[in-house]
Amino acid sequence: MRVAFLVAPEGVEQVELEKPWRAVQAQGWQPRLMSTENGEVQAFHHLDKADTFPVDDVVGTAGPDTYDALVLPGGVANPDALRTDARAVAFVRDFFRAGRPVAAICHAPWTLVEAGTVGGRTVTSWPSLATDLRNAGATWVDEEVQVCRAAPGTLITSRRPDDLDAFCTALVDEFGAASPGR
Repeated sequence: MRVAFLVAPEGVEQVELEKPWRAVQAQGWQPRLMSTENGEVQAFHHLDKADTFPVDDVVGTAGPDTYDALVLPGGVANPDALRTDARAVAFVRDFFRAGRPVAAICHAPWTLVEAGTVGGRTVTSWPSLATDLRNAGATWVDEEVQVCRAAPGTLITSRRPDDLDAFCTALVDEFGAASPGR
């Protein structure tokens, strides 16, 4: 199973990238770091610069059919940048249209709002996104993880880094259930 991790060139919350990445690797699946630019992405520990990570794929050169699942890590600046990139928004929208599972944590649902993919779904997020998500037609809940199986495709959401254990467990379960090998 190939799993895309879509992030902006700067601003991804490092722990929200690394912990799901390790969960995907532990299953024997192949995580791929995707961004809007070649090179490296700059991760953050909240507002402080953290490590950099090499980009595997650039949005626009690999389509949703290249991957079996999608993870959208958070960080405030990361999804804010992604939602202003038409190629990233189209990639997310097309991923949903293909019916493949998506997992988004913290502020990442901002990108989902821009892609028009949350209407009629039950989701959670960082609390400050609740109004944005409701205005986009979602039902927002304050839970550590929410799995919404409304078609097309399953959506797993979580609120914050403290929810990463539940988030990773849910994404492994849901991605595994959707695996092409099953």
